[in-house]
Amino acid sequence: MDRRDFFTKAFAVTSAYTVLGGWLKVAVADIKDYDATKHYYGMGIQIDKCIGCGRCVEACKEENGVPKDPFFFRTWVERYTIKKDGEVIVQNMDSRINGEGQTVHDNDILRSFFVPKLCNQCDHPPCVQVCPVGATFKTDDGVILVDDKRCIGCRYCIQACPYGARYLHPETQTADKCTFCYHRITKGLLPACVEVCPTQARIFGDVKSTASPLTRFKRMNKIHVLKPSLNTEPKVMYSELDGEVR
Repeated sequence: MDRRDFFTKAFAVTSAYTVLGGWLKVAVADIKDYDATKHYYGMGIQIDKCIGCGRCVEACKEENGVPKDPFFFRTWVERYTIKKDGEVIVQNMDSRINGEGQTVHDNDILRSFFVPKLCNQCDHPPCVQVCPVGATFKTDDGVILVDDKRCIGCRYCIQACPYGARYLHPETQTADKCTFCYHRITKGLLPACVEVCPTQARIFGDVKSTASPLTRFKRMNKIHVLKPSLNTEPKVMYSELDGEVR
């Protein structure tokens, strides 16, 4: 898309929505008997419980219609191998990306662990700031969503995300990402990845609720977030997070 086509399309889309908040309210209002202002969602991940089985990734793809190709994702799992000489090896657990992966002899390994990753649902999301047509937005309950009818596929948000958590959907040619399974949580259900985790490594909850599993998770653990220096204030939190994770 050249500059002229880009701005022509951007102007056309923007003209169709004179008030940015209008379509956002309609999108949330479509969910009956749900008040977004009464919730604020986040997710906790217990690194020491993740076994790298990949069931979360499979469930996410099935639930949200994510293409089966491993290069399209809403969540993924990385394996970190720390060698005794200090070298850090990071591998995506989908073998179709890494092939057989790098072989490391057991005697050379200092420690090894799995890290699930997804959109961090930032309180200060860079993706929202750079979107030229307001297609990426933050709901009252703290979830970052993408209006695929408004998105023009410019990829600005994909480039701006410091966590590599976005991709361009090959069919719609619009930005796609984790939504915490918004269509489920607004009905009182858990995100698909949380529901299928066999070790309960993922914990989902309402930050505003004192009875939420997430509130207890935060109280009982030393909490870390990815790339804290960026001040995006992620709502995906980790316990037992190794300092080598990036």
